[in-house]
Amino acid sequence: MPLDTGNVRRLHLVTDADVDDTPIAVAQPSLDEGADIGLALKAAREFRGLTTQDVADGTRIRQSYIEAIEDMRLDDLPSRPFTIGYVRAYAGLLGLDAEAAVARFKQDSPDEGAELRAPVGVRRERDPRLALIFAGGLLVVGAILLWNVAQRAITKEEPPPQVAPAAVSTQVQSHASNSQVALGSPLPAPVESTTPDPYKTPGLDDAAANGGSVDAANAASKARAAADAKAGVVDPASQFVVGSPFKLKGQVLGATPAEASGVLIQARKAGSLTVRRADGTIQMTRWLSAGDAYRAPRAPGLILDVVEPSLFDVYYNGRLTSRLTSNQTPVAKLIPAAPAAAPAAATPQP
Repeated sequence: MPLDTGNVRRLHLVTDADVDDTPIAVAQPSLDEGADIGLALKAAREFRGLTTQDVADGTRIRQSYIEAIEDMRLDDLPSRPFTIGYVRAYAGLLGLDAEAAVARFKQDSPDEGAELRAPVGVRRERDPRLALIFAGGLLVVGAILLWNVAQRAITKEEPPPQVAPAAVSTQVQSHASNSQVALGSPLPAPVESTTPDPYKTPGLDDAAANGGSVDAANAASKARAAADAKAGVVDPASQFVVGSPFKLKGQVLGATPAEASGVLIQARKAGSLTVRRADGTIQMTRWLSAGDAYRAPRAPGLILDVVEPSLFDVYYNGRLTSRLTSNQTPVAKLIPAAPAAAPAAATPQP
């Protein structure tokens, strides 16, 4: 019975005698295989049984760059000269022609930045705008030249300047020399600018006269004040009206009205104020300008420490009561004593 081969035109039957143990030689893939140089290098690598890590170790190129070359992902590769060097090293490791690999790479990925040759049979034409710009420049230059020529022509046609005769000029000069000019009385000398007297720290002269001792300066100041009082000399600055209302003339430091003790110190002139607690620690030290005030809080044992006591007025509940008389004054002593209550009238017994 004949063998039905169907649509197979040639059928070669292999018998056991035809089987040979000789290994079949398989050729290594060339650089022309594949759609691009990346696939060709990948095929050659796989033929040799190498991994991308093996190629990276042999060429000292990153494994990610080897994979990008095989996939032709040029955006993930460095600049083009480095990529060409990587392709050359990759092909050399696989035993392929390195220069042929580079040529295949340049063919598959041409350099877009290279200068392109002009197509054959195309005529070059100049930009028509250049002609318009050139014509406009010529018109501007021509207009400037015409303007200069016209200005020179107008200047030549102007009449010559009129000059007075020499006799008239001499007569005018002689009349001017013979005329007399009346001068007014001399102006008074300008008022000299005055400068204010330099500020002098109160008690500085007394301290200097007594060898720099503060206690001696205070004693001298008190003795001078006592002598003036005995002689009937009254310092206008020491006069004050008890009961005068407090007038705000500057900033108010210290406690809030809700926390105030009622005692308020106001500086008539600039001076320093130090507030000490009962244990001697400093609660506040400020330089008060004229008009500034300090509102004492309701705190036990506060002491006011000043250099010149006569510079500070004492107010209680908004009314002037006195002035500071000593360098250190407890706040409690500035609070007036409450008047004694009148005894209640005896109720007659029925």
